[in-house]
Amino acid sequence: MPGPLARAAFAAIALSFALAAGAQTYPQKPVRIVVPYPPGGTVDLVARHLGQQLGAQVGQQIVVENRAGANGTIGSDFVAKAPPDGYTLLVQASIFVINPLFLKNVPYDVQRDFAPISNIGSVPLLVTAHPAVPAANLREFVALVRANPDKYTFAATGLGSAGHLTEEVIRRDARLSILIVPYKGAGPALTDLVGGQVSALADPLPSSYPHVKGGRLKALAVTSRERIAFLPEVPTMAESGFPDFEMLSWYGLWGPPGTPREIIERLASEVSKAVKSPEMQEKLASQGFLPRGSTAAEFAAYVKDEVAKYARIVKDANIKVD
Repeated sequence: MPGPLARAAFAAIALSFALAAGAQTYPQKPVRIVVPYPPGGTVDLVARHLGQQLGAQVGQQIVVENRAGANGTIGSDFVAKAPPDGYTLLVQASIFVINPLFLKNVPYDVQRDFAPISNIGSVPLLVTAHPAVPAANLREFVALVRANPDKYTFAATGLGSAGHLTEEVIRRDARLSILIVPYKGAGPALTDLVGGQVSALADPLPSSYPHVKGGRLKALAVTSRERIAFLPEVPTMAESGFPDFEMLSWYGLWGPPGTPREIIERLASEVSKAVKSPEMQEKLASQGFLPRGSTAAEFAAYVKDEVAKYARIVKDANIKVD
């Protein structure tokens, strides 16, 4: 009778054969995409549009599940520990690689504990304010805050998010005394901003723009290098007194470590096809979304570069989270 080590080896070999066989016919059942934030934010919107298109392409239901908490680490950690069979995936944003620069005791290593699949795309951010705030643009808002120290507040959709970094740069470079109030996601932050509980917010365009279009918020600035075609009157950050500033929020798809290469390659190909489809273009292009799509290797290299870039930003700006 084989010993424990031999039985373990046989079990591992059997599992690898089973995963490889499954990869050839993947997917055979519904696939779950975890969004580690509440509903209503841009990550949630991107995941739902992607899931709908992927489901149509692969002939299986794609279920989006919100597992919010701890600045996105709860849902992300859930995926890191899920079976590596391609049926539990993660959609995350650039905050995913920034979190470890700010938070203590993050339970995973982004580059070690996840299998990168594909870069979905990116969007610029809008700096918005409640309509009652007497400022028509970011320059006026900065002057208003200077004249009224501690009266106005920024909401942050998550510590270390692209929006949070944008607000920290505004506060630092303009030397403002303004409180940044952290939220558990864009949905709750936007709800309080529309309700007037906070004054302003930097947030990705897809989740903020509907409120601007509906008159519930007003746009002060955009974080891309160029103005947005459908918001030509909104100045860039560079035009607002922050030279050379650009901040984009990007989105990617990951799986658990050990996900079979065949499944990763299939998913990467389907994501690239989905984000460039007329259906997703119609839903997201009008909101400033720039589709990407990539191989797993290209996405892994991109993530590595982003980690290094944000580490420099945090260090140079001396941004700290208490």
